[in-house]
Amino acid sequence: MTSLPFARYRFTFQMAAPLRLPHYAGSLLRGQFGAALRRVSCMTGATRCDGCLLRTTCPYPAVFEAPAPATHALQRFSQIPNPYVIEPPALGTTRIEAGDALCFNLVLVGRALGQLPLIVVALQRMIERGLGNDRARGTLERIDIEQNADWHTIWQRSDSTIASHSPTRCEPPPAVAPSAIRLVFDTPLRLQHQGQPVRPAALTPRKLVADLLRRITLLAEFHADHPNLIADVPALVRHAETLDQQLELRWHDWSRYSSRQRQEMPLGGAIGSWTLSGELESLFPWLQLGQWLHIGKNATMGLGRYQLLPA
Repeated sequence: MTSLPFARYRFTFQMAAPLRLPHYAGSLLRGQFGAALRRVSCMTGATRCDGCLLRTTCPYPAVFEAPAPATHALQRFSQIPNPYVIEPPALGTTRIEAGDALCFNLVLVGRALGQLPLIVVALQRMIERGLGNDRARGTLERIDIEQNADWHTIWQRSDSTIASHSPTRCEPPPAVAPSAIRLVFDTPLRLQHQGQPVRPAALTPRKLVADLLRRITLLAEFHADHPNLIADVPALVRHAETLDQQLELRWHDWSRYSSRQRQEMPLGGAIGSWTLSGELESLFPWLQLGQWLHIGKNATMGLGRYQLLPA
């Protein structure tokens, strides 16, 4: 269906001590993953990546702080999406007892797939160093990959290497696209307009499709060297205006503490279902792909995750 390679991995850790988690753990896991990846990647010990002579070859910025291009044929970018998505435990999971398993998923896209061994080492170091304010420690026990709607183990603690495996592929689109589909969001969806989150009543199929196609296009161009993955984005966005919708979304308020800004940051978003109906054949493959890539602001910490279901 697509030449954009991606894969969803599940990491299972056994906790040696009780772990307290915030209401939504995506921000915590993303921050500690980034810090661990930087520790195992950085060869200079510099406090910042800006100005580092190794920035263009270092795996840390390539995965976690993807630099925007200095020039671009179409527009100027202040930032581009990073080629990973952390999918934390379900909303409301606030405690993992000692001896129990902490599981979360990590989606990798494009060239980031080649950094899996380094990422595994970073996650091992992360859990050995300890998570959260209590620095609860644990051990990486198993890594699985999702393929064909099932999970297959590619590494266990007794293994010396990660088993060979292929990137995940979307299922082929149906011969006849459904006339209606339902997107069920289980983490807050934060689509933005002029820097402000769009509330459920103001959401439209055009906004959904435009933001999703932009995300897919940028990931394909900057992380898979495939700038023309989607042939005619403007035509697809215009087509989205012909779709009917039924919104059953509610606003879910939550916040996270930003160590950088030293304050609580509000991160509310829409949760629930969004039904689209009409001519869906041209959009179906990209809506399908969005289940792995997520959509909207803060997708790297797992926001904007949805399942595509029959309406």
